[in-house]
Amino acid sequence: MSLKIRVITPDKIVWNTPAEEVVLPSTTGQLGILNDHAPLITALEIGVLRVKLEDNWKPIILLGGFAEVENNEVTILVNGVEEVSEGDLTAAKSELEKASIELENAQTDKEKIEASQKLKKVSARVQALTFL
Repeated sequence: MSLKIRVITPDKIVWNTPAEEVVLPSTTGQLGILNDHAPLITALEIGVLRVKLEDNWKPIILLGGFAEVENNEVTILVNGVEEVSEGDLTAAKSELEKASIELENAQTDKEKIEASQKLKKVSARVQALTFL
């Protein structure tokens, strides 16, 4: 028996697939979901969702949202996703450095929030690329 994973954005269903295991980027840390997990609702951070399909991990970047686990179904409602394919890890790490500097140099609250969000996205991209 496997889990059924659905990732849904406001405009489409991104994933609808069976999986062996899921790791969610919850607001309280990484959350692993296996078959017969207890019912759960959790808020999700900007971060990497990892899904184990046929002994391979597939990462996808989630841009915040919620997940519900019930009866071996994981429904993930998110603001958006960023699909990750083989990419340039060096370029992503360079982008991460720039985003860190932007956050350090942010002056206004608005700049700090925007820089923080960008840093989370770029950090998730670097993390996702390391899983490929």
